[in-house]
Amino acid sequence: MLKKLQNESFLDRVVRFLVAVVLAFVAYSYFSGPVQIVLYLLAAIALVTSLTGFCLIYKVLKIQTLKK
Repeated sequence: MLKKLQNESFLDRVVRFLVAVVLAFVAYSYFSGPVQIVLYLLAAIALVTSLTGFCLIYKVLKIQTLKK
C-alpha cells in the first residue's frame, strides 16, 4: 500500500535525510527558543518524508521524482 503512495526517488530521500540530520544538529548546537523549535519541526518533516518516501507538497504540485 505504501509503495503506491511514494513519490520520491532514492536520491531525494537520502538528501532529505541528510538535511534532517543537519537541521537537527544546527538547532541543537546554535539556536534556542522559537528558532530552535522551527528548525526541529523542519528536521522532523524532512525525516518523516525521507523515511516514507511520500511528500504532500509533491503530491499537491504533481511532482514525481520516483521513476515507475
